[in-house]
Amino acid sequence: MNQIVLFQNISEIAQLGLPENVVKYFQTLVNDDKYGYDYFGFEGHFYLVKLGKLTGNAEAERLRVEGSRIAKSAADLKITNLQVIYNGLQVDEAFFLAEGFLLSQYQYNRFKKSAVTNSQMPNLELNSSENARFETLKLIVQSVFKARDLVNEPSNTLTATALANAFESLGKEAGFDTEILGKAQIESQKMGGLIAVNKGSQEPPSFTIMNYKPANAVNSQPYVLVGKGVVFDTGGLSLKPTPNSMDFMKCDMAGSAVVGAVLYGVAKLKLPVWVMGLVPATDNRPGENAICPGDIITTLDGTTVEVLNTDAEGRLILCDALSFAKKYDPSLVIDFATLTGAAAGALSSYGCAVMGTAADSIKNEIKESGETVYERMAEFPLWSEFGDEMKGEISDLKNLGKGAGGAQSAAMFLKHFTAYQWLHFDIAGTSFAHAPKGYIGQGGTGFGVRMMLNYFLKKYNGK
Repeated sequence: MNQIVLFQNISEIAQLGLPENVVKYFQTLVNDDKYGYDYFGFEGHFYLVKLGKLTGNAEAERLRVEGSRIAKSAADLKITNLQVIYNGLQVDEAFFLAEGFLLSQYQYNRFKKSAVTNSQMPNLELNSSENARFETLKLIVQSVFKARDLVNEPSNTLTATALANAFESLGKEAGFDTEILGKAQIESQKMGGLIAVNKGSQEPPSFTIMNYKPANAVNSQPYVLVGKGVVFDTGGLSLKPTPNSMDFMKCDMAGSAVVGAVLYGVAKLKLPVWVMGLVPATDNRPGENAICPGDIITTLDGTTVEVLNTDAEGRLILCDALSFAKKYDPSLVIDFATLTGAAAGALSSYGCAVMGTAADSIKNEIKESGETVYERMAEFPLWSEFGDEMKGEISDLKNLGKGAGGAQSAAMFLKHFTAYQWLHFDIAGTSFAHAPKGYIGQGGTGFGVRMMLNYFLKKYNGK
């Protein structure tokens, strides 16, 4: 018998069917200052978790972190099965704990000769009456893992072409359609931003179109998700310094990983909603044909842009995708991008920046979903002065503002290419963890996947 026991008050422990000696032990141990207890007896392993230390979403997050602690302990002890025990009023709390438990089991072992596999991780059981909800949670966690896998893949194996092929594989597995545009098609479409960033690379660019449109979709206009797919960013000729700048730039395609993983989750959950994904992808290298500071390019919609800094490349490939999205007459476009150090500097790894023109009701719904799963966001203003900074002297636009407020000036650059309700998530500080923390291991985090799946589930599940 190996159990995780949730309780609110000390009196509940005696009512949960535990062995008498375990009950007596915990009754002497439990106090108001400690909230997690472990007991290893001859009857089994018991983890007691006291509820109510915090309130609301903060308490939910504490339980996720507690779930990750228990998962690590159980793995170290080679426990194969754990059952969560709770009363009928503590279902949500049990799921918060289970979420952290499952998320913490992520392993990226592709390049290790010998490593722990998921089959060696402890199995978690909840009440059978919650099977459907538990399966949904498992699919969400699986979607997060898909995003983490992509972000953790090194750029020598995850080229722009390989990234597109990975999305195609996700589509075949989950049930959405994928179309991949190669270099010739990208050039014929006149995606000048993507072509320019790719000029210094020896690898061709790709542009992936993902489409999940079930027969019972309730929306006639699609949600279009756009993800920045820079599979490695050296900065181009505006070369980044290293370490602590270039050395983890394989994560610069994290926005695209979010998009692919959300499409995967929506399709796996069979939600009745039409969702599309667009991913422009390339690496940004200082090759012999690389674009130079001061060069002027023409983007998909005919806008001319003076490239003052080749390390401000994400906006150049995103603007083509945002223009491309217009052809689908979308109800809402959301882009995800590791776009600016300014956003990371303002919010650290605690949340992402959001900006855009979508109605407040839409912003609030997505913000609520982010708070629910503790993928928090802060809205930055799009004041007209930030847009003025991006106006060119010898071109329509330039790709660099004054420096201060860089997250907002970058967003205002993107806004120029939108003609629909639009949100921009700058996930530069949240997409990659430099050290393990709670249920998030080192490397890709999958930040944004749970937020968007929670949003779509709330809005469309059961319809």
